[in-house]
Amino acid sequence: MNKKTLQDLDFRGKKVLIRVDFNVPIKDGDVGDDTRIRAALPTLKYLFEQDAALILTSHLGRPKGETKPEFSLAPVAKYLGDLVQAPVKFANDCLGEVAQTAASALKAGEILLLENTRFHAGEKKNDPAMAKELASLADVFVNDAFGTAHRAHASNVGVAEHLPAVAGFLLEKELKYLGEAIANAEKPFVAILGGAKVSDKIGVITNLLEKTDQILIGGGMANTFFKAQGFEMADSLVEADAIETAKELLTKSSGKLQLPVDVVIADDFTEQAQSKVVPIGDVPAGWRILDVGPATVAAYADILKSAKTIVWNGPMGVFEFPEFAKGTFGVAEAVAASDAVSIIGGGDSVAAIKEAGLGDKVSHISTGGGASLEMLEGKILPGLAALADK
Repeated sequence: MNKKTLQDLDFRGKKVLIRVDFNVPIKDGDVGDDTRIRAALPTLKYLFEQDAALILTSHLGRPKGETKPEFSLAPVAKYLGDLVQAPVKFANDCLGEVAQTAASALKAGEILLLENTRFHAGEKKNDPAMAKELASLADVFVNDAFGTAHRAHASNVGVAEHLPAVAGFLLEKELKYLGEAIANAEKPFVAILGGAKVSDKIGVITNLLEKTDQILIGGGMANTFFKAQGFEMADSLVEADAIETAKELLTKSSGKLQLPVDVVIADDFTEQAQSKVVPIGDVPAGWRILDVGPATVAAYADILKSAKTIVWNGPMGVFEFPEFAKGTFGVAEAVAASDAVSIIGGGDSVAAIKEAGLGDKVSHISTGGGASLEMLEGKILPGLAALADK
């Protein structure tokens, strides 16, 4: 998508409304993982240097259109102030007199963070009145929140109808990798897809079958493919209503879909369960598949070795249990060891790369789970479509 970016506008002396993704974990008033906050810093720094006044909007959690103190962005304002080593003003509403007064008083080189946009029901409804009021606070709009780009909300799509609207550096980077790198991928192009459900990834698999050379399947979704091939799955997670779809995908794939050759099974769905490695088809009654096995990791690593482009979305097993995270870590190491352009999207695969200490060994870690999935499906994201074309 050929959209205008920060370099296409002059921001000097302007008030800039920036949609960031500060939807971060907060416990006892303290910010946990600050990845999303740090991801916005290049855009904020650039606009600082342009002598702009910065008005930031974001959502946090799911307050369902009500003001709930536990979802306040106040702790984020304090945290951001420490990161940029400058005071960050905070308005305890994103609309009304509070927001208007704070935005009016803002001077060049100052930052204002508005309270959670989802404290208003109009945000998720893309309410035109809310969008117009938010837009009235500024001269220009910058969208740098890839994590919500797949949602048509007032603070990303609505405001873009009222102001010159461009992509920030983070959004531009996501577009470069998830858009251009996939559309014009250097071959061999290998996708790795995991997670629990086939139904969540039908669109992704269908789209990537046309673009990739191979798709490596793991996680609970592999069980549904096994069932579609007639294997006994015992107590493993299987999506009964997706078995026919799995059969169709296997037929359509012409051998591109690679399934695990061995699996780690457990006698219970707990961290302390007994476990063992078995070939596919050898899952005894009362047991369930919770990870891919070592032979699968070796086979997948062999394929990834020669890849030139890799996209990975979703874990290979029940990643939250250490005993069943080995498949995911093994794949993470294989991705990091390859010479490919490697793109990681989706919460658990991102967590795995980081936990393995391999974050700096991959080309791009996406900040948006749902948004990255929709881009992999080939969908146009409303938050991007709303921005000005070059």
